[in-house]
Amino acid sequence: MREVTLASVRVYARRYVAAVVAVTLAVAFIVTTNALTSATKAGLVADLGASFAGAEVVVTGAGSVGNAARLVDTADAAGGRAAVNALTWTSASVDGHVIADDAEIGTIASGAATGLRWQTLVDGAYPGPGEVAVDEQEATARGIAVGDTVTLGSGKDALELAVSGTVDSSTGPHGASAYVTWPDFAVVGSTGIVHDVVARGVSVDDLDAALPQRYGVQPVDDFLATAQKEMTRGVDVIAVMLLVFASIALFVSVLVIANTFTVLLAQRQRDFALLRCVGATRRQVLRAVRLEALLVGAGSATLGLLVGTLFGHGLVAAASALFPAVPVGAVELSPVWLGGGWLLGVLVTLSASLLPARRGSRVAPLAALRPDHAVVVRSRAGRGRIALAALALWVGSALLWLSITSHQLAPMLAGGFVSFVGILLLGPIVVPLAIRLVGVVLGRVAGTAGRLAVANAVRNPRRTAATTASLLVGVTLITGMVVGMATIRTNVDQEMDQQYPLDLTLTGSQVLDGGLADDVRAIAGVEAVQPVGGGTVELRGKGLDLGATTVLAPPSDVRGIVRGDHAFVHPGPDEVYLPWEAYNASGYSEGMTVAAVVDGEKTVLKARVADGIGDVAVVAPETLDGLVTSTAERALWIRVDDGADAEDVTGALAALARATDTEASGGFPDRAWVDLQLDVMLGAVVAMLAVGVVIAVVGVGSTLGLSVLERTREHALLRALGLTRRRLRFTLSAEAVLLAGVAGVLGAALGTVYAWIGVEAVVGEAIGQVSLVVPWAQVVLVAVAAAVAGLLAGVLPSRRAATVSPAAGLAAD
Repeated sequence: MREVTLASVRVYARRYVAAVVAVTLAVAFIVTTNALTSATKAGLVADLGASFAGAEVVVTGAGSVGNAARLVDTADAAGGRAAVNALTWTSASVDGHVIADDAEIGTIASGAATGLRWQTLVDGAYPGPGEVAVDEQEATARGIAVGDTVTLGSGKDALELAVSGTVDSSTGPHGASAYVTWPDFAVVGSTGIVHDVVARGVSVDDLDAALPQRYGVQPVDDFLATAQKEMTRGVDVIAVMLLVFASIALFVSVLVIANTFTVLLAQRQRDFALLRCVGATRRQVLRAVRLEALLVGAGSATLGLLVGTLFGHGLVAAASALFPAVPVGAVELSPVWLGGGWLLGVLVTLSASLLPARRGSRVAPLAALRPDHAVVVRSRAGRGRIALAALALWVGSALLWLSITSHQLAPMLAGGFVSFVGILLLGPIVVPLAIRLVGVVLGRVAGTAGRLAVANAVRNPRRTAATTASLLVGVTLITGMVVGMATIRTNVDQEMDQQYPLDLTLTGSQVLDGGLADDVRAIAGVEAVQPVGGGTVELRGKGLDLGATTVLAPPSDVRGIVRGDHAFVHPGPDEVYLPWEAYNASGYSEGMTVAAVVDGEKTVLKARVADGIGDVAVVAPETLDGLVTSTAERALWIRVDDGADAEDVTGALAALARATDTEASGGFPDRAWVDLQLDVMLGAVVAMLAVGVVIAVVGVGSTLGLSVLERTREHALLRALGLTRRRLRFTLSAEAVLLAGVAGVLGAALGTVYAWIGVEAVVGEAIGQVSLVVPWAQVVLVAVAAAVAGLLAGVLPSRRAATVSPAAGLAAD
């Protein structure tokens, strides 16, 4: 039987293409995931270790800047040298122009501790007291050069520093936009975060003995080992998420492989019968089929390892070239991942072939003596299948309802899986019914060829359902993600509208130049610009002197600029709107009053709060007229196109602000960043789900191809009765489109329902009332793409069928 099995694999190798592709892609997915996670871990570990170059001892637990200073003194007293790794966030301006409200400032070792300096000098010199070194990429982006003056912070804690040079620094936890010496950091970053204190020239025991027990003192190697483990834990979470998509691909592979074996073994019933006639037992036939499946699975899994290895290395190399700032290390494939992926590929193939193999080995020996007609099995879904499907749908629906009411992820995932299994069990009933409904239209439009396509598609309900099941999984998941992300995006945009009503603003302490609005309109990506009049008014609050403040009075037609509905657009005559920062600094609460002082006269206004208006106050035009003798353009409120590049627009506006002595601010960069994250997330998920769709499409093409071989005599008879090659190709292509199109439509409908449930369960509690948003164009595109994929899958089988002459087809065995 071994020779028979090997001969069968050689003879029927081309018919196993779908199974080979399915297993290869699924295993390659697993190997690629291992390549990406290993490279990411290596990059993170190397990046973390870079900031501890030269260190021998690490002290943790300092917490505050004051404690860190005492730790440095203790290390110096013990005969060593110490440096502090700390970060703070503060405003930064260059030559008087604000470039960032929350620039990230780090520390750089200096003086006797230069051996602990880990930043690499690119240009200029390392900073000393009163100097700052700027990260090379930040300097390029901000237009900062050696010799410029940078002001960090504001008020009495502001520090003017000269740019001594640029450095290449880590993107790890200690990486920052600029670096100052420890004495300067103690001034500007007094409330910053102290990560750790590093030292050299002193032993762990000596330093530990000199410090209170609340501090942790470790050798640098031990500290890095623990930190690396914590840091890479997030990568492990990502790996698990990627393996979820690999599991989906494997599940689709099971459906495709099972269908392939079912069709193929049904076609080989006469071969099995002949084997039984010459003395082979049923167990030997079953063992031969399982061995055949083992060989297919082992070969496919091995091919998957090769494909995944090549693709993983290529993907990491491309990421390193395209995103040099992202820490990516070398690929180190794990034997556990490789062995596990290979074993999964083999097990998937074997498990998917079990039922078809058992069914195929039951053929009676006398079946070989019967005429070998085309196999037409009019199987129907039995009562047991319907009962099991109803039970699965009931249990799944109950779990989904529980997830909506409890906002928990676990019952949502379980309910989605169980209910979808119920839908798959109803496939032999639902899918043929849907095809017949569509076929009514197709039969009227395409005539006999269309009716033949419908009849062929539904002649075997179980095979039809199995063929569409794999594609149904992929389309449902993709549609669910598209609809879910569109719903989340809409709700997030509404929240962003409340936090960032103004995309960008340009505000001056004096009257703006008359041509400035036209210069802003000329920036690519700017949709609209609204000049806003204002003046300078001294505002005083309870125990707080706000000082001379720019007070704006928006015109009545400004709603086209402002996103969302906000009260500050039309303030009351006795109201003044201030940013949240004013309240946080003064301890104000909603409803308190502010005094506007002009020439010694006070006008009391009701204090209100507004998000995203910048460092200004907003009043009604009539209120402003009563406070100042004349108004002029003091600000520009800017609306940006939704698809504009945030860096280009804000960069151009910042350059314009520096040239005109104005201040640029606004929430568009934050809005664009959130939109980018959602786009990247959706693109990544759809791309990973596309692996399962590709496997499903290959399965549709393979099943149709096997069916074509099975119906060779039938097609030959149709040709002999007058059906042209062109009409035969149309019939088979229409059959493929019907299968894929119905799967696409059903998947789009199911995906929309699952998306609504998922959004309600996952983010409903955080967002509140969730309104389902269906991007109809994208949903229709997914369904149409499925139908087109089916059409492409049917090209080769239909062309092959049309090339067989009627005489050759009727004479085929």
